[in-house]
Amino acid sequence: MFARVLRSATTPPLSKPRIARACLRARWVSTLQDNPHIYVFPDERSLNNHLLTLLSNSPPNADLAIGSTSQLPPTPDSLLENPKFLSILHSVLAKHAHEDPYVISQAQAMASTSGSSLGSGGAFFPQKGQRRRGSGYGGGGGAGGDGAGGASAQGGAGGGGRGGFIHVSDTRSPPDYGRIAWPEDIFGSLEVDAEGNFVDGAGNYQNSGSYRVITRDGILGLSPFLRERVVDRLKEEQNKMHK
Repeated sequence: MFARVLRSATTPPLSKPRIARACLRARWVSTLQDNPHIYVFPDERSLNNHLLTLLSNSPPNADLAIGSTSQLPPTPDSLLENPKFLSILHSVLAKHAHEDPYVISQAQAMASTSGSSLGSGGAFFPQKGQRRRGSGYGGGGGAGGDGAGGASAQGGAGGGGRGGFIHVSDTRSPPDYGRIAWPEDIFGSLEVDAEGNFVDGAGNYQNSGSYRVITRDGILGLSPFLRERVVDRLKEEQNKMHK
């Protein structure tokens, strides 16, 4: 199955005449098989298309959706990204990325080594097996390679206690230790001083400009902390639209 279905139903009233209507009110919500945090709804604007969203509300709000796909599971070729969602995503990251426990641990790790043993980019990530990708990978914002380069121009850790940058990246394909994520997996960068503190308090978030919502490695993956912040912001935007 390409999508799994979750049932969220209200308890049927005891009054028999209302049972049928109560059953009709029961909602069936589909999510992507590989990402249970992304909900799937028919896209009423286009036959056979589906909206992908972080909000479970039905009917979905297309303006706040991640994007629309012509097939399930979605692919880099089938998904049309929603620019408004990406704008909201980067706005949330600029405000909250420096509060993410995982991002904080990267900043502290960088300071503890003074950047002397880092790969280009100065980002620390948990190792999760070997990453392999051919030269023809899809959905990317840069060229293929061995994971050690590509985005180094976006900032790297400084040696000798100078501080530097760490990358805020998608969780779908963590790079090997000491290497940086692929360009299309990097949301942006945060500036860190020699003590591991975020410059100006929030790290001066810089949008990478190369991030892609979906690649051959998967679709949008956020840490639990950042996903919650993004969902909260989407709900705020939705409430504004309903006023």
